[in-house]
Amino acid sequence: MPTVLITGASRGLGREFVRQYEGAGWRVIATCRDPAGTDLTCECHALDVSDPVSVDAVGSALSGEAIDVLINNAGIYGPRDYGPDSVPYDEWESVLRTNLLAPMRVAAALMGSVARSDRKLMVFLSSIMGSIGGGGGGGQYIYRSSKAALNAAVSALAKDIRQKDVGCLLLHPGWVQTDMGGSSAAIDAVTSVTGMRQVIEDWSIDETGMFRDYAGEPIPW
Repeated sequence: MPTVLITGASRGLGREFVRQYEGAGWRVIATCRDPAGTDLTCECHALDVSDPVSVDAVGSALSGEAIDVLINNAGIYGPRDYGPDSVPYDEWESVLRTNLLAPMRVAAALMGSVARSDRKLMVFLSSIMGSIGGGGGGGQYIYRSSKAALNAAVSALAKDIRQKDVGCLLLHPGWVQTDMGGSSAAIDAVTSVTGMRQVIEDWSIDETGMFRDYAGEPIPW
């Protein structure tokens, strides 16, 4: 039975990943800040991805496990209502800690467990808004830059760990009807996660470091 670990699993895309992987017969390890406050019935660990001590604790607790697919799903959007002359820099730093430093720290903490598995894949949820080549218009500097930085870091990480046969995949989930995407978004969580799971299933080590959308289409950097 393959094993998947999902961060930010208590709601939104993370919760839908849990539901679908459980339905597919996988062993699911979920993480979120407060497992007791959720309806998750799978194995669940308390994890605040922005807290290095919390990340290290989960890494130690799972050090003997084999994790086939690690899904770095946890993330935040941050403030939206600002312009070039009113950027909330303290909040910018907070978003970078959660969307960039945290998934890289989680990947490092669980690298050994992923390398011990059969599939050896680390997935990072990014966004087309982090694409300089295809990300659309201006504004939203905070969220855009956090995902662009994640893309750059994971692209480099993929090259560094290729020799271990551990791979990385960056995924844009689409504009999804979640708390972050809003009710007017283009697709629902079921559609997004179904598509991403198929991309994950079709992935091979030759594609490590690629940036794709939920339908498997490449996204420019």
